[in-house]
Amino acid sequence: MAATPAVSVVIPLYNEEESIPDLYAELSAALEALQQPYEVIIVDDGSRDASFERLKAIHTRDPRWQIIRFRRNFGQTAGIMAGFAAAAGAVVVTIDADLQNDPRDIAGLLAKMQEGYDVVSGWRVQRQEPFFTRRLPSISANWLISRTTGVRLHDYGCTLKAYQREVAKNVRLYGDLHRFIPALASQMGVQVAEIPVNDRPRKYGRSKYGISRTFKVFLDLIGVIFVLSYFNRPLRVFGGAGLFTGGLGGLILLYLSYERLIAGRNIGERPLLLLGVLLVVLGVQMISTGLIADMLMRTYYEAQGRPTYFVREHLRRPD
Repeated sequence: MAATPAVSVVIPLYNEEESIPDLYAELSAALEALQQPYEVIIVDDGSRDASFERLKAIHTRDPRWQIIRFRRNFGQTAGIMAGFAAAAGAVVVTIDADLQNDPRDIAGLLAKMQEGYDVVSGWRVQRQEPFFTRRLPSISANWLISRTTGVRLHDYGCTLKAYQREVAKNVRLYGDLHRFIPALASQMGVQVAEIPVNDRPRKYGRSKYGISRTFKVFLDLIGVIFVLSYFNRPLRVFGGAGLFTGGLGGLILLYLSYERLIAGRNIGERPLLLLGVLLVVLGVQMISTGLIADMLMRTYYEAQGRPTYFVREHLRRPD
């Protein structure tokens, strides 16, 4: 019987047929040097080239390499989630398939994790990419994400990361949120560290990402901020905004009532009347939205049986 893996390496892959032989050779060498049982889970995200055939051949001669093949292209986040679901190791490592991440850096991630961290992220200090089109937008995005989420990392975009099993199994990702895993995992009270890693020029093919990804990151960040701050209590954000707008509208209407009933002035053609009514209606709608969202969150947790807390340790009395 095969030993339970200590390390699971998850690799989302899309159209990387040229990189696969080198990926197998370099990653296998790096993992064998750890002298621990390991497994590699490659998620073929609907590749249209010969990637799956090459991966299938690797699996035939080395069953430690599991291959998950999607029916079509679902994106990197879906690939990582599929890998997390299949992983059996105590530590789960994610790495890119294009070999820009150096597999030899995995040992450094695991060594840092031994210091008691739940997530260890790679930091590409010397990035091998154009400054204005890739590095500058990345610097701006990393600064903004760190400031707004409270989880300060220099390089959220680096795929090379290591997670304790409990983190990988409990994080839920949708859309393109894979780069925000450390921030999303902060809900569990995780300890996050960052170490410098090697960044290498792409050897084969072309990057799957362009400058447009930067704008998607900023949009995703809005959703992450809401999840981190108000996911368990959406009524507070919607209800608070509704009380403010409705209260302001109520004050405007109260003032106009004084103008009409006490001062005897005509208010029928004043734009302020329309503004007051609009603010009151908007306030009622926002409070109603908050109530609906609050009920949806209750249904979400109760239907899935998910707790609203995460336990790090439980020291029991001996029986």
